[in-house]
Amino acid sequence: MIAIKEDEFLEFSEYIKRHYGIYLKPEKKTLVEGRLGPLMNRMNFGSLKEYMQYVLSDKSGQALAVMLNRITTNHTFFMREAAHFQYFKETVLPYLTQTVRDHDLRIWSAACSSGEEPYTLAMTMDEYFGTKKAAWDTKILATDLSREVLDLAKEGIYSTDKMSGLPEHWVKKYFKETIPGKFAISDKIKSEVIFRPINLMDTVYPFKKKMHVVFCRNVMIYFDTDTKERLVDHLYEITEPGGFLFIGHSEGLRRETTRYKYIMPAVYRKE
Repeated sequence: MIAIKEDEFLEFSEYIKRHYGIYLKPEKKTLVEGRLGPLMNRMNFGSLKEYMQYVLSDKSGQALAVMLNRITTNHTFFMREAAHFQYFKETVLPYLTQTVRDHDLRIWSAACSSGEEPYTLAMTMDEYFGTKKAAWDTKILATDLSREVLDLAKEGIYSTDKMSGLPEHWVKKYFKETIPGKFAISDKIKSEVIFRPINLMDTVYPFKKKMHVVFCRNVMIYFDTDTKERLVDHLYEITEPGGFLFIGHSEGLRRETTRYKYIMPAVYRKE
């Protein structure tokens, strides 16, 4: 395996943080070696510097996508942190249906990984609205930095272990077993989610209207304090007044600095 030099790792980690917000602590050098080393060996690169020159010269962006996917962890499952979806159904949706006059619900699943979160939201809304759903625009914007995981999300095929938290009637209603142990989500639910690549570090996001709900969970654990607070400020600006922000339970906002109001663990609101 290729051993990464300290100065090369420092330059690499600074690049990743500057462009993507991900803070790779010095002790993460071994992790990067383990994840990029085999790829660099296979491609006959002698150093991380050589590999990065190749990545940055690839105009297609494919090499960059592969690298980012290697160094980030895309672990998720349906109904992760289930209390969030319960609160979304029992409190957030009733509030929005009473206050959103144009029936256009704008919900963003940021850092959506392989799609379990936005599909869970789509199934929750389908069940909540029932026969009245046609009167509402309930499509969900689902984004991630990694195009590779977005491709998996668009396919919408999941193994049994990913679905263990789902209600049994949802599995029967919204999924079809294609081969033993593999389930495809229904076209009805798949059509409710719009997948797009977005870098959360961008200064401008590619949508014009503000969001009523933002799910940005388990991504800020990769950011240092300054980067996280800049992101939260940006999310606040693109949240509608009265809108909600959901973050991961292992994350937290500093109440003395954030403009969001704390509602419950990992749930905040813009008043």
